[in-house]
Amino acid sequence: MIAMGQILVDVVLPLSLAFIMFSLGIGLTFADFARVLVQPKAFALGAVNQLLLLPVVAYLIVMIFGLEGPIAVGFMLLSFLPGGITSNVLAKYAKGDVALSVTLTAVISLVVIITVPLLVAWSVGHFQGESVAAEIPVADLAVKIFLLTTVPVLIGLTVRRLATNWSVGAEPWISRIANVLFAIVVVQAFITNWSTVEAQLLALGPALAVLTVVLLALGWFSARLLGFEPEIAATIAVETGLQNVLLGLTVAAALAGYIAVDAVDGYALYALPAGVYALTMYILIAPFILWRRMS
Repeated sequence: MIAMGQILVDVVLPLSLAFIMFSLGIGLTFADFARVLVQPKAFALGAVNQLLLLPVVAYLIVMIFGLEGPIAVGFMLLSFLPGGITSNVLAKYAKGDVALSVTLTAVISLVVIITVPLLVAWSVGHFQGESVAAEIPVADLAVKIFLLTTVPVLIGLTVRRLATNWSVGAEPWISRIANVLFAIVVVQAFITNWSTVEAQLLALGPALAVLTVVLLALGWFSARLLGFEPEIAATIAVETGLQNVLLGLTVAAALAGYIAVDAVDGYALYALPAGVYALTMYILIAPFILWRRMS
């Protein structure tokens, strides 16, 4: 089981993340980035919610539920991440503005190269002590995130640009493969670390449920209060409430390697919030999607 866990941490996770980010890139065009100028107010709200509101809410929930140590770090890590391709799909199901969702995902996925390493280092220092945080090479973590997220996205963008017809035809199949890889990694993470899941689930599950519900509500009502139509509000809600689970699992694996702990056991603790969230988010967002589809 240890060997299987090590393979998951060292090989399967980074390769799966890279492929999924490639699948995101191949579905993008450079016009998706230019949309920031077309919908500046909606984009700004989504970005502020993801980069500022989400971590603040997560921190308050960590304090309320009394989460500590690596579990608290993993919970905060989840709040530092962008929506990922899942949010684009669910925004479509929620009758949202899919183009805005894609733009938010694409741009924020680039921004987190800078924000995630810095916020992770702060989080480790806050919940595990500055001496532990000193073991994290922030620049190295930034390079890893760049290589596993930005580079595959840029490759996908380039392929889409140079082989548009092929990309359009292949995109549905590539997305299906990406979804299968996502499911395999999450299930394998649960199987490999089941003892840790059992020990922490009762404390962590309610906290993650509150996080998702509160963020969906804040995303929706912040957009409606600013006068945005329901389609944009639905997108802001989904983008605020859903995170890139696979990136969270990958950064958790990197943390376990940096900090002088057993890579597999350390990974189990840092990654647990993202792993549990991967299962609960679909259950919790389902009522919102059904409500939107009936409206």
